[in-house]
Amino acid sequence: MYNFLANTKRMTVAAMVMALYIVILYVTQGISFGPYQIRIATSLYALAFVYPFLVVPLGLANFIANFLFGGLGFIDMIGGCFVGMATTWLIVQIRQRQYSPWLAALPIWWVPALCVSAWLSYLLDLPYAVLVSSLAVGQLPPAICGVLLIQALSHRYVLKKEF
Repeated sequence: MYNFLANTKRMTVAAMVMALYIVILYVTQGISFGPYQIRIATSLYALAFVYPFLVVPLGLANFIANFLFGGLGFIDMIGGCFVGMATTWLIVQIRQRQYSPWLAALPIWWVPALCVSAWLSYLLDLPYAVLVSSLAVGQLPPAICGVLLIQALSHRYVLKKEF
């Protein structure tokens, strides 16, 4: 049976998280783009641990934010969308397998560092290894913030399977 209320709640939460991602990225855009970036908004990827239905919305939020503020074109928009969805999907897998929430930091930390560097090295004509190291350093604070967000929400909500 179709549960209209549950789907409406999910769409509302998804829209609010997407808006929050874009607003945080707008406020922090000075440090969120380029070869040296600390993208605080990526800490919201951790919300997929609590709300697994956010995989696609967080990817779309990254697409929209890169469209509005990025300035590196279609490759960056599509790539950012893919990285957002891949990162959040991995976080959902960590939850499904009932691993420690601290492991959610790894996708937030390493997926953007390894993947985003691939097209940034091409677009900015910089060495891949240099970009991986700079993005890895920049993604560490959002990864830690993301795990702290999971822990804060885990105390508030009982995590149950939504699959």
